[in-house]
Amino acid sequence: MNVDDYLTLDRNSQETRYEYYDGELQMLAGGSNNHSLVIANLTTILNNSLNDSPCRVYNIDVHLRLSETRYVHPDVTVSCDPRDEETDEMIQYPHLVIEVLSPSTEVIDRGKKFAYYRECRTLQEYVMVDAYKIQIEVYRREDDGWMLHTFGPESNVKLKSLNIEFPIDAVYRKVKLAGSRNNKGKKS
Repeated sequence: MNVDDYLTLDRNSQETRYEYYDGELQMLAGGSNNHSLVIANLTTILNNSLNDSPCRVYNIDVHLRLSETRYVHPDVTVSCDPRDEETDEMIQYPHLVIEVLSPSTEVIDRGKKFAYYRECRTLQEYVMVDAYKIQIEVYRREDDGWMLHTFGPESNVKLKSLNIEFPIDAVYRKVKLAGSRNNKGKKS
């Protein structure tokens, strides 16, 4: 399948999203309630934190063009580049990308997608969020490569590239985690 056919298929598909890697089509699985709540919480946190900045927060509906032959739909993307304001359906200059891990996507999110994201010169942080336990991994571009920063229960998540920090519990607000009784995102 060529890129134009992919973009047409993805644009016209109402119920399914697809990603495109070098001629291969990848259908995205539907998300769980946890997945959806974590994305909503993250989008709210980021929008509120970046309200007075030039950065914009995008959801999964927007294409991220990584190259001429690679198009993805990250769960959350932040762009601070004014060139991304010029298009309506696609961004090309992400500053931060978040993927909420699920059993069906974790291998791809940790593997080839992460490799593709690392090639993107504007990307400063790649965040992987576990939807079933309190754990967030932030891969940050630094002078000597990508460095992992892991955040667990009761910590504050630091997104250095955006100069923001927030309690990890806010990400898991109302998320039903294994072993939790109170549905507030804290283990009992």
